[in-house]
Amino acid sequence: MDLLTTLKISASGLSAQKKRMAAISSNIANAQVSETVEGGPYRRKEVVFGSEPAREKFSDILEGEIDSLAQKVHATDVISTNRPPILKYEPSHKNADENGMVAYPNINVMEEMANMISASRAYEANINVMNTTKSMALKAMEIGR
Repeated sequence: MDLLTTLKISASGLSAQKKRMAAISSNIANAQVSETVEGGPYRRKEVVFGSEPAREKFSDILEGEIDSLAQKVHATDVISTNRPPILKYEPSHKNADENGMVAYPNINVMEEMANMISASRAYEANINVMNTTKSMALKAMEIGR
């Protein structure tokens, strides 16, 4: 695997984690939203990750077995979860039904914070791989002097 392939894989990880962080931020920001444009309470969003070979050209495919293990990650989709809403008794709320119950999103802010920390750590790991790859490239250039 060459250095550019390593950088491409890390960049794909950064992009995927960025989308995950955006979904988590949206979940936290809308944790108390009981009315959306689509109707009903906000629904929790999740990012689905997928992988694909880190090869773009046919000549890359022929390089060998080590490169066959290299996989880029990408966010394939952002889905809304089907968790049932949390019902709270608030008869004076404008979105209350005839029984005085208001439907709120079923979002656990602590769970979202834990997911945010996980995404942040994955982002940092990809940054570290990029920095290490850059250092290796610079050291290799020094050898040639």
